[in-house]
Amino acid sequence: MRMGYGLNVVQTQKLIMTPELRQAIAVLQLSSLELSSYVEQQLQENPLLEIGEDQSERIDTPDQKHEEEGAGENQYDIDWQDYFHDSSDLGMPRSEVSRDREEYSYENFVFRAPDLLEHLLSQLGLIRCSDRQRAIAEYIIGNINRNGYLGCSTEDMAKQLNTSTEEVLDALQIVQSLDPPGVGARSLQECLQLQLNYLGIDDELVHNVVERHLMDLADGKYSRMAQLLGVQAQDIQRVADLLKTLDPKPGRNFGGAGDNRYIVPDIVLNKVDGEYVIIINDVSVPRLTINNTYRAVLSHEQGDNKTKKFVEHKLNAAAWLIKSIEQRRLTLYKVTKCIVDLQREFLDYGVKYLKPLNLKTVADMVELHESTVSRATSNKYIQTPQGVFEMKYFFSSGLSNAGGSMVSAESIKKTMQEIVEKEDSQKPLNDQQIADILSRQGIKISRRTVAKYRDELGIPPIRKRKRY
Repeated sequence: MRMGYGLNVVQTQKLIMTPELRQAIAVLQLSSLELSSYVEQQLQENPLLEIGEDQSERIDTPDQKHEEEGAGENQYDIDWQDYFHDSSDLGMPRSEVSRDREEYSYENFVFRAPDLLEHLLSQLGLIRCSDRQRAIAEYIIGNINRNGYLGCSTEDMAKQLNTSTEEVLDALQIVQSLDPPGVGARSLQECLQLQLNYLGIDDELVHNVVERHLMDLADGKYSRMAQLLGVQAQDIQRVADLLKTLDPKPGRNFGGAGDNRYIVPDIVLNKVDGEYVIIINDVSVPRLTINNTYRAVLSHEQGDNKTKKFVEHKLNAAAWLIKSIEQRRLTLYKVTKCIVDLQREFLDYGVKYLKPLNLKTVADMVELHESTVSRATSNKYIQTPQGVFEMKYFFSSGLSNAGGSMVSAESIKKTMQEIVEKEDSQKPLNDQQIADILSRQGIKISRRTVAKYRDELGIPPIRKRKRY
């Protein structure tokens, strides 16, 4: 076998991930709030970017033929002289956009609800007690977790404070008397007992169930509990209904710092005269323009080459960012328009009419790649007449019905909910009976799939739904 050197010419096609393309991909999958933060960051990093005075103003992108004529590093260069010449205003210098103007109103001040620690300390300040007890109570409050339970034993706290366990227990009684009822408990049983005492419920059966039979009650073993306690199953049912009104996590209604999370829809659908109008909700994203002050740097033939190269680099980055944002808006509109056309019955009548849909179907209709559609719908929310949904919600699998068409999984879950709500509570339906009912409605589904959907909906099993 002879070995040697050879020179061959091979023609191949490659997709090169330029920094501009990476930026366009990153911008596409950002939500409105994330895009607003990203734009603010770019405004700080790129001195050539500024917020446009007119919100409807858009930057003219260069012709494609200019990009095709370039090669290497110059293929994305823009004739900035022509750009500034076209956007000039009769030779008058364009005034700088003032970003230092501050407007104050009540909306500028964000209200934050007090967390559990602040709520308890504010009540403790109104209680008459000794300084020693107050200091121990404050230490106890500091060891209460966000669910309202005491996360440290009284013995450990007594060692840490160099005091007796009796003093810690006395201070703990003060803390447990605060709002919300049940706070400062060391176990679930104690939490429920504190709430029963607060409500003035002195039922021996209720207290007995809380102390000894909570696990059986959670498993729905009402008949077994009735035999052990010598009462009727209806009495156990009454106790269960009462305990369901109590809060097993009394501290969860008080959020901590940064717990407020709001969903801002990226797309808004409004029905006008029977037609759906698509609005890309990017009002929080400022409209960007390019600062004309830097035209002098490029207009002078004589100047520092490093300065010119820096300005050209920043100009290219600014133009690509503006172009990426515009492309994101266009892609979102096209994908949403396709979803509206395919899911029209859902928008008109509700979840039961949601159709199965996958990314490939939408990608073929809008003539985009599946990955592009996936990025366009990730982390995005859409406001419809049926409520606010994540855009991924519309892409769901389905099962076939008797007519050969497909039924969405969300539609089947909605039908299952209605079946369970209408069932006889004394004789609830098991999973096989629910599957038979769906089969009579033309939906082919197995018992295991019914059990899976029931768990996803949070519907308890038959023994926990039965009432005596």
